[in-house]
Amino acid sequence: MKPEVYILLCSNSRFYIGSTNNLERRIQEHNGGKTVSTKYILPVQLVFRQEFESLTKARQIERKLKALKSAEILKKIINDGIIKFV
Repeated sequence: MKPEVYILLCSNSRFYIGSTNNLERRIQEHNGGKTVSTKYILPVQLVFRQEFESLTKARQIERKLKALKSAEILKKIINDGIIKFV
């Protein structure tokens, strides 16, 4: 499996940004209540995913997206289907 950055839509209508090398397992962890940051805003729905060449690169992109703190930018990424500033 290739490393990915993903965006989840949570039950409170907010977005969660993450990165992983096993997205299926990670989504199960989120919806199973095993992730502290999403435990109380279940269920979560996968709304975006993008593969990267390394987990290091995926983590860098995750940090950049989180630093933006902009739902509007996340909505644009989701609609466009790609993170363009990579």
